[in-house]
Amino acid sequence: MAGRRVNVNVGVLGHIDSGKTALARALSTTASTAAFDKQPQSRERGITLDLGFSCFSVPLPARLRPAPLGAEPEPGAEPRLQVTLVDCPGHASLIRTIIGGAQIIDLMMLVIDVTKGMQTQSAECLVIGQIACQKLVVVLNKTDLLPEGKRQAAVDKMTKKMQKTLENTKFRGAPIIPVAARPGGPDAPETEAPQGIPELIELLTSQISIPRRDPSGPFLMAVDHCFSIKGQGTVMTGTILSGSVSLGDSVEIPTLKVVRKVKSMQMFHTPVTSAVQGDRLGICVTQFDPRLLERGLVCAPESLHTVHAAIISVEKIPYFRGCLQTKAKFHITVGHETVMGRVMFFSPAPDGFDREPVLDSFDFSQEYLFQEQYLCPGSGPAETDGGEADRRAGQASEGRCPRQQWALVEFEKPVTCPRLCLVIGSRLDADIHANTCRLAFHGVLLHGLEDKNYAESALPGLRVYKLKHKHGVVERVTDDYSVIGRSLFRKETNIQLFVGLKVRLSTGELGVIAGAFGQSGKFKVHIPVFPDKVWNRFVISPKSKTSPAPSDVPAVLSAPDSPVVRRLPFIPDVWEAPTANPRMTLGPREGRADRRPALLDLSSFRDARPGLLQQHRSAEGNRQSYPWWRPHLGGRGSLPAQEASSQ
Repeated sequence: MAGRRVNVNVGVLGHIDSGKTALARALSTTASTAAFDKQPQSRERGITLDLGFSCFSVPLPARLRPAPLGAEPEPGAEPRLQVTLVDCPGHASLIRTIIGGAQIIDLMMLVIDVTKGMQTQSAECLVIGQIACQKLVVVLNKTDLLPEGKRQAAVDKMTKKMQKTLENTKFRGAPIIPVAARPGGPDAPETEAPQGIPELIELLTSQISIPRRDPSGPFLMAVDHCFSIKGQGTVMTGTILSGSVSLGDSVEIPTLKVVRKVKSMQMFHTPVTSAVQGDRLGICVTQFDPRLLERGLVCAPESLHTVHAAIISVEKIPYFRGCLQTKAKFHITVGHETVMGRVMFFSPAPDGFDREPVLDSFDFSQEYLFQEQYLCPGSGPAETDGGEADRRAGQASEGRCPRQQWALVEFEKPVTCPRLCLVIGSRLDADIHANTCRLAFHGVLLHGLEDKNYAESALPGLRVYKLKHKHGVVERVTDDYSVIGRSLFRKETNIQLFVGLKVRLSTGELGVIAGAFGQSGKFKVHIPVFPDKVWNRFVISPKSKTSPAPSDVPAVLSAPDSPVVRRLPFIPDVWEAPTANPRMTLGPREGRADRRPALLDLSSFRDARPGLLQQHRSAEGNRQSYPWWRPHLGGRGSLPAQEASSQ
């Protein structure tokens, strides 16, 4: 271990013009070829446009050193902790780059302009940090701009606000430290010494923990810059995601389908002969056109594949307003690559909602339930063609949602990525000035579909079924044990396929379909026990000696749309325990004062509790002038879904 350097990657994220690059410069002792806005475009515009890398090193803390084995280490060969700073852009339009940079960091520094507090991109960076890393340090920058007499009071006030912001996140209790990375601003002379930097380095050293590094497994590196050196070859710089690499190894560039030999390697201008997972590295290989690989992956030969679609375990980001609809298009980010993709959500069968999540594999032998949208507590129903969105339909109607959900993502362009990589779905086409969170969901890629014709070759093995609902009405009572129903089947439907299926009256009594009644789609339902409380609702008038007119019948009949779909929707207050056959239901129309026959209902499964959709819209409308992260600052309410579900 003598003389060894242990590398840890620390991200520098925050809103534009919060002083991130100045902070990275103040901390760093060594800069890479792409540090501190060296690109001409960055200097011209005065903002960071790409990822920048620099580093500093300190003696490796004793708590991070492994227990000594045998002899003491040689004097003067102290191991060092190398902290690589990943300076990310702050402009909203560059969020693709921010997401890519966040996926290679071990700890995140969230830089806040102390004179402005939390801003839109600060909040988005905080969301990205919750997804991509485990530890956070908040840096209150530009303290030199505060009046000296009120400086400490202003810092204390902002510290309390940030503590409140972090209260409902995984970073609750994260340390907060004030600094002035560039006293006097960008136009001040560089002779002005930064303030609070030694204290920040000490804090970072105490907060850093070394992730588990595994040199075994196939080599994989995320490349963020590529350039050529005349007479030597092409240099690719990036972070090793898995495995290790040594001089003379062959590496593959999957997007170019070429294999090159490693000629030399450097870590921040220091030649090395090998590197392992987590290291920041520059690899020089035999010549190829660097313009063909601005960003991407480099791997061990034949260890990575290109996929056209993927199955991911998905989780909605709670700050995203609105529903995640099946067939909707999102910007899908995998590593440094962002492409458009269409999603289809599905969940376990209702009896598997409480099953323990499995985050490292996907079981094709199980059956899954198609969802029109991602299910979450308080999610309202989507509008349907029949305008009956407020009808009872949805597995989440009682606040019960599956512990794990999945999505089939179909990419518009093929993507090269490893299995179990992080996937983030966003709406990056949203107005960057709008007060909304653009990050919609995140997940883990469980299975990639490599065949271009996956719809024919692979999707038939994905056992996802879909449920539909239709509603009919009870037309009349024929005797003590039978009723006639209609408006559930078309006249050409073979009702014999449904004979023997169980039904339920609105009062809870069970019956079975006995057969067809005529040729118009009507059917007869046999009810073994027909108590007086039910019969009285269908009493025959002594004068007319006829059954009530259809417009007076207060019951509806619900059943699956097709005999081919033999599954049960999860509606606890209507459906019985699952059996081999689907059940049909007789139930009252909720919230209706009139007694007209129910219409056909093909609404999807959504929470249709009375007034929920209206509450949701009202709650969303009332907060449009407030930042979407304000709930954590003690502002109005919480997220729309949370607010609606609490009412």
